[in-house]
Amino acid sequence: MKHFSRNLTFQVLSAIALGILVGALFPTLGAALKPIGDVFISLIKMLIAPIIFLTVVLGIGSIGNLKKVGRVGGKALLYFELITTLALVIGVVAANLVQPGAGIDTSTVTTRAEETRQFSEKAAGMDWVAFFTHIVPENLVGAFTGGDVLQVLLVAVLFGFALSRVSTTVSAPLISTFERLSHVLFGMLGMIMKLAPLGAFGGMAYTIGKYGLHTLLPLAKLMGAVYLTMAIFIFGVLGAVARYYKFSLWRLLGFIKEELLIVLGTSSSESALPRLIDKLEAYGCSRSVAGLVIPTGYSFNLDGTTIYLSMASIFLAQAFHIPLTLGQQLTIIGILMLTSKGAAGVTGSGFVVLASTLAATKVIPVEGMALLLGVDRFMSEARAITNIIGNAVATVVIAKSENEFDEAKNRAALAGRVHAESDVLVNQ
Repeated sequence: MKHFSRNLTFQVLSAIALGILVGALFPTLGAALKPIGDVFISLIKMLIAPIIFLTVVLGIGSIGNLKKVGRVGGKALLYFELITTLALVIGVVAANLVQPGAGIDTSTVTTRAEETRQFSEKAAGMDWVAFFTHIVPENLVGAFTGGDVLQVLLVAVLFGFALSRVSTTVSAPLISTFERLSHVLFGMLGMIMKLAPLGAFGGMAYTIGKYGLHTLLPLAKLMGAVYLTMAIFIFGVLGAVARYYKFSLWRLLGFIKEELLIVLGTSSSESALPRLIDKLEAYGCSRSVAGLVIPTGYSFNLDGTTIYLSMASIFLAQAFHIPLTLGQQLTIIGILMLTSKGAAGVTGSGFVVLASTLAATKVIPVEGMALLLGVDRFMSEARAITNIIGNAVATVVIAKSENEFDEAKNRAALAGRVHAESDVLVNQ
């Protein structure tokens, strides 16, 4: 029993359950616990930039073939586009079949319209060309202090390329130093992960205390439809992809279950990013593939967010009794294919993307987003979990297609004989 109580999965599950109780029974206290979850996420974010940098640089250094790095990146982006487009279509079809917006009372929209104005203003100010040019940082240090994953990824790729072109007398000592630094950073991650139950407790207590379970009732049909659609996407689409590439989705989910629970408790997929890279390397993916695919996927492979946005758009049209033609729905899909990528890394990006999409279509009133404010936080967990599962599957797929997947290491990992660095440190 003592060993079981020290298990991170058990601790996080217990913390989530306790957070729900505190939020439901003492809502004022629960809402006040928001800083606990925020501090935990900030501690994780503190390590994201250096871990991604070192992982990518060491990965490219181990490949030594720049053409192969480019092929991995290109293949990942193509896979992301195919899967997210499929997720969009599934979301639109599901919303049309279930009709979650039918019979919704829209009378509260005018009283809560002010709450949506900030998202509308952000959406109006978004410049998609500026977003892509922003990937290039103004200076080297700024890439690490700004918290932009794509900027760090660009610097790491360029550094890795440059490192592979210099003589071994220069590169070998650097690579050796980076290896040591990587071990130290994952040691820090292991220490921070001991606080994961506390972060999950604070995040869940805040969600329940702030918004209350009663807010779910009016939009329960939408929530149920979104959760069901994401489950169908995960076990249907991603399950089929996993079968095609000859690996078990269930076993992969079991291997990353602790990361999924942390995301559930904190409502943030970023809270699991550094650890997911480490875990998938232990699972059998090469360091170079895991280091390139996962950070890129966090901006370009948001399957859960994509499904939610497509369903939310159709939901609002139904709530306001606006019949959408096939052409209009295809237009929404086309716009979301662009905007869902363009708002990566923006605070409140889900609402910002939705606002910009509605504004672009000029058919569905942007003010209608007020209907979603009460339940958005409860659906953010589903979005984040679907996103992280989608990126985990993508990493294994790319690794297998590039012959960068160690089957022997995978069998040992599933048998419990191999652990990620952070796991060893957490459970010591």
